[in-house]
Amino acid sequence: MSLHVLATGALTTVQDRGRRGLAHLGVPRAGALDAPAAELANRLVGNDSDAAVLEVTLGGLVLTTDVGAWIAVTGAPCPVEVDGAPRGHARPEWLAAGSRLRLGTASSGVRTYLAVGGGIAVDPVLGSRSTDTLAWVGPARVEPGTRLPVGPLARRPAPHDTPRPPRAGPLRVHPGPRVDWCAPHALQTLCGSAYVVGSASNRIGLRLEGPALERVRHLELPSEGMVLGAVQVPPDGQPVVFLADHPPTGGYPVLAVVEEADLWQCAQLRPGESVRFTPA
Repeated sequence: MSLHVLATGALTTVQDRGRRGLAHLGVPRAGALDAPAAELANRLVGNDSDAAVLEVTLGGLVLTTDVGAWIAVTGAPCPVEVDGAPRGHARPEWLAAGSRLRLGTASSGVRTYLAVGGGIAVDPVLGSRSTDTLAWVGPARVEPGTRLPVGPLARRPAPHDTPRPPRAGPLRVHPGPRVDWCAPHALQTLCGSAYVVGSASNRIGLRLEGPALERVRHLELPSEGMVLGAVQVPPDGQPVVFLADHPPTGGYPVLAVVEEADLWQCAQLRPGESVRFTPA
């Protein structure tokens, strides 16, 4: 079985849980930015939680299938149509052979997830089917004309499996390893202010605009290991939250680290939207 991609919108990539444990070799983690949404989509079609899905940025995906398949759409809400007829969001739907699936423009949020029963079965690279947009490790970016193989159905969808929304609210942060490079009030400023998502944000990092975080040490910091959710403070004081495709090392001080359970929210923040932080 395979999917035949006709249109992809702004950016469509294959993602699973990511290639963990390779940062010491300089390989980013990658993986679905909104992990709870991707896991829910897989669960709805009977896949294991690590099955590969399609991550669709702001909608626009159109595809057909040569064999009937169960599908589920989660994450950023968008119109879901099969042969022009509306279908549901966050529930299993049957896609008949030859039918055309279309995901419209997301009404809110940024990233929508499409799971197919059996999972996207592209060849894994370094143990993962995720596309890393920093170094482009893994499957190529999904483009019109791409044929995506699908694995065998593991189990039929479970009718009782219903969405359970994760926690939403301010991003919880822990003090980072370089708090001493910033002013004593910097962490308080971060947690007491509203920041706006910048237009340069992507899968690598969430670039924020707002009150500058003051540094007290302005020497060069040798590059050191970075973790998912690290909040870096560059010279201009505008924080950057590292996301799934972040580089394994960085040279700016890390003031704080976002609680991993809250990072899914960063996947759905649009440029111009507000975000706040709170102590974990």
